[in-house]
Amino acid sequence: MAFQPIVDVALARTTTFEALVRGPGGESAGSILARVTDDLLYRFDQACRVRAIELASELGMRENLSINFLPNAVYEPEACIQATLAVSRRVGWPVERIVFEITETERVQDRHHLRGIIEAYRDMGFTTALDDFGNGYANLDLLTDLHPDRLKVDRELIMGCHDDQRRQALLRAVKGLVDELGILLIAEGVETRDEALWLARLGITRQQGYFHARPLVESLGADLGPHLAALRSAL
Repeated sequence: MAFQPIVDVALARTTTFEALVRGPGGESAGSILARVTDDLLYRFDQACRVRAIELASELGMRENLSINFLPNAVYEPEACIQATLAVSRRVGWPVERIVFEITETERVQDRHHLRGIIEAYRDMGFTTALDDFGNGYANLDLLTDLHPDRLKVDRELIMGCHDDQRRQALLRAVKGLVDELGILLIAEGVETRDEALWLARLGITRQQGYFHARPLVESLGADLGPHLAALRSAL
């Protein structure tokens, strides 16, 4: 597993680390997921959850832990969460510090099932996030059925937003929408200082991307305090 921080520019601190699958030679998540057949999907999803929590505990993480999950690997939320609950108890990881990010939404045919997963996880104390919003199948209509706690805006809407009026208009609209729905907004794929500052001035202070830090295998990386303090002072 690799970890990438999600920061809050206004607070000048890291709030969450996202756990990302990597191969034994550092191969990307996409290359690993491409090898997972449907009959192994459940076991793979469970193994990733368990390893992410174990490693976060071993590394002394004090922030929230965000874990991607594949909805089609969850046949029944209460049954499928048992391994997560067991490892959380074993290492002393509070469930309220776990965020489940919904991925692979293009493969989900049963929206009712996905909504049931989100509601069940929330009832158990977990937080849920909808990933890659604004790209591919993760679009506005999902919010008619789903009620995530967090929404992660895809890099497609973020890149060059500081001098792209169309992207700025879309991001203002998304910000107003999630504020009204009571959803926390996170910008993914922030790669430049100009993007980070423009987003923060709009009120999108939760950010993730290479400008802040790249994912590091089995490491939480360096302290981002000075970097974030300098950024906050420029707002």
